[in-house]
Amino acid sequence: MNYEQELTDLLSTVVREGGSDLHLSEGRYPTIRVNGLLIPLVRKAVLSHVDIDSLLNLMIDDASRKRFADTKELDFSYQFNPEARFRGNAYIQRGCHSIALRLIQNKIKSLKELGLPEILESFTRMKQGFFLVVGPVGQGKSTTLASMVELINQERAEHIITIEDPIEYLYTQKKSIIDQREIHVDTDTFEAALTSVLRQDVNVILLGEMRSPETISAAVTAAETGHLVLSTLHTNNAAQTVDRIIDSFPPNQQDQIRNQLASSLTGIFSQRLIPRISGGMVPTYELMISNNATSNLIREKRSHEINTVIETGMGDGMIDMNRSLAELVRRGEITIESAYQHSLNPKNLERMI
Repeated sequence: MNYEQELTDLLSTVVREGGSDLHLSEGRYPTIRVNGLLIPLVRKAVLSHVDIDSLLNLMIDDASRKRFADTKELDFSYQFNPEARFRGNAYIQRGCHSIALRLIQNKIKSLKELGLPEILESFTRMKQGFFLVVGPVGQGKSTTLASMVELINQERAEHIITIEDPIEYLYTQKKSIIDQREIHVDTDTFEAALTSVLRQDVNVILLGEMRSPETISAAVTAAETGHLVLSTLHTNNAAQTVDRIIDSFPPNQQDQIRNQLASSLTGIFSQRLIPRISGGMVPTYELMISNNATSNLIREKRSHEINTVIETGMGDGMIDMNRSLAELVRRGEITIESAYQHSLNPKNLERMI
C-alpha cells in the first residue's frame, strides 16, 4: 500500500464530506464522523497493525514516536494542506494501535459565522479576567476560543501567548503579537509555561486545557494580576464548572481558590453542537456573566444557585441553555427530541416549548 496516498485519500474524504473526525483502528474500516454520526468507509480495506503504524509515522517525528512507545498515548497535530490541519491522539486498546483525528479548519471563523452570540465580543475587549468555554468533548470549545483570540488579533495590539497540547489553530499576526507554545515541543508542561508567561510581557493567555490544580491555580493568579486568561474545561454548565475547579483542590486550599475565582472570573460559556434539521450542526449555549450575585454565590459556597441567577439574568446579558434550545425549536432548526436530549433540565424546557 502507498501509505502517503492512502493518508491523503482518507484526510481528503473527511474534508470533502464535511466530517469532523477520522478513526483508524486495527481490525476495522477507517471511519469518519459526519454531523455526529460515525460512517465506516467500507470501500477501504480493514486496517492492520502495520497500516496504523505506517500512517502514524507519516504524521509524527522521531521524538513523538519515542514518547508514544514510552507512554502508550500521544497528542499531536498534523498539517494536511494549506486549508486544513488535524489534531490527533494515538492510543492503544486491547494491545492494538488506534488513532483519532479531529479536523481543524485553517480559516478561523468569526463568532457570527459560528452562530454564537455577539455578547462574547465584550469578553475579548476586557483587559484582565478569567473566561472559560466549557462543554463535553467535540462541542466546538477550541473553535470558539480561536474566534475570540482572532478578534483580539484584529482589533488591538496585544501580546498573546497560547499554551496548547497540541497547537490547534494557527494564527496570522495582524495587530497583535501571537506566540504559540506546544507542550513537549516548546515547553515541558502547562505549569512550566504558565510560570514563565508572567515574565514574557503578555496581555492575553490562551490555555488549551486545565488539567491539574497547579495549572488552574496559575491561570487564576494570572487573571488576578492584570492578564486576560481564556481556557476550557470539560464540564456541563457554569455551576458544575465552579464546583469542578474548587473540588480539584485539597480542602485546606479550597477557600483560597474560591475567593480568587469569585474575584477574577468574568464569565462561563457552555456550548453544545446539535444536528440541524436542514443538515450540519448548530450551536446552543448558556452564558453566565460574573456580577455581584454570582461572585457572592461562589464565595458563600452556594454555586448550586448559579443556575437560577442565569435563568433570571437575561437583562444582564445572561443566556439560559433551555431558552437557547427553545429558540432553536421555534425557528425550526432542531427537533423537539434533540432539544430534550441536550437539556440539563427537561422540565423547565417543557414550559418554554
